Amino acid sequence: MSNILFNKEGTPLLAFGSKFYAETKGAPAKPNISKQLEKQDDKVNVDGRTIVSWGSNNDFPTKANELIRSVGVLNTGLKFIRNFTLGQGIFPCIVAGYDDQGNEQLKVIEDPKIVNFCQGRMVRRYLEKAARDYFKFGKADVQLIPDASGSQMAGIHTINAMYSRYTEAKAGVIEKCVVSGRWPDQPGEGEFEVFDLLDEYDPFFDLERRRLLGQIKGNSFVYSIRDSWSNNDYYSEPIWYAASLAGWVEVARLVPAFLKKAFKNQITWKWHVQIPYAFWDRKFPAAEYKSIEARQQAIEQYMDRIEENLCGTENADKPIFTFFEINPQNGKAEEQWIITALDNKYKENDKLITSAAANSEILFSLMLNPNVLGAGMPGGTYSGNQGGSNIREAFLVNIANSWLDRQNLLDPLELYLHFNGVKDIQLRFRSTILTTLDTGAGTTKKLS
Repeated sequence: MSNILFNKEGTPLLAFGSKFYAETKGAPAKPNISKQLEKQDDKVNVDGRTIVSWGSNNDFPTKANELIRSVGVLNTGLKFIRNFTLGQGIFPCIVAGYDDQGNEQLKVIEDPKIVNFCQGRMVRRYLEKAARDYFKFGKADVQLIPDASGSQMAGIHTINAMYSRYTEAKAGVIEKCVVSGRWPDQPGEGEFEVFDLLDEYDPFFDLERRRLLGQIKGNSFVYSIRDSWSNNDYYSEPIWYAASLAGWVEVARLVPAFLKKAFKNQITWKWHVQIPYAFWDRKFPAAEYKSIEARQQAIEQYMDRIEENLCGTENADKPIFTFFEINPQNGKAEEQWIITALDNKYKENDKLITSAAANSEILFSLMLNPNVLGAGMPGGTYSGNQGGSNIREAFLVNIANSWLDRQNLLDPLELYLHFNGVKDIQLRFRSTILTTLDTGAGTTKKLS
């Protein structure tokens, strides 16, 4: 019976039998990317509201999460991006001016209430979860929770993006966010919550308008953080999705599965031992055994001892002695054992090179230098300088590129503070920057 490994489209890629190995050759048909990106065509009705499906079956975040979990380099790369984006947390400040190089001159605000807010668990928890959804799925939904009077914001919380969907836009405005643990299945009565979605154009003005109309008390609101690079108005696509459409994520997932199957199913004979028939007649004379079964059992035990002597790490370089005689009539050796070391024709190195290439392509899609994660290859197309300077410079590039993502994550916090009357301040991240030993320190703190 054959074991067949299929891709997600149901095409057989690899097959293993007891005596054969097969693989599908050639390039797959070019994917219809436009069809895969048409998410707005599928809709679901919930309590009279038209919900725009996230993905063709309303299950994009579920499938994306399963794919991320199954590909180590993608999972680790996304977590690495989240960690260096968040740095060592945030602090409140005022931009007092700029130096000759255009760098901000920051004056730290020492108000204990604001500092405690920025360094508190609620903000740290919000940042961690919002960054998680933002990088994994392309968007994060932030819930702003007012106090009982509706005059102040009392909490900020990240709604798990896997459970949130948006209603169809009216006059170009997406009004509601529907949250349910039933997605991608259609939720029934009592299995969902509906929140007002703040206007993306000017969320602060939208919140102030609601305050003037007395619509804050007893309600909470969702601030949507989205990466607009995909041009999708409802659900932004994560940056790594390009590597998935190109097939590299699937390659990185299949190679370990292939190696596991190959190691489990291949026959790895190490030795070929040729034993003459006459040896058995002399070593185990049939007349000395009560039955054929007893003689067979004795031969099996003898062969087990021979195998134990040939195999295993403790038997490396251990000799085996065999004896034979020369026939005086024809001069040929009789009862001579011939032991030959077999060359294992299976080569897994090619598959490992393919896996390394897939890992590099995934990291490129995340705008990560593979050397930073120790994924650089020593030679070939994907080789690179793995020295400390190269890694430090790549990390600095990552920090510089994180500015926009950091601002997106800070916007709901600044709206929260502004609504509570804390104005004319800026929030900035603290980052640890790696330095060389000749500077007198292994790391330095950087405010950004």
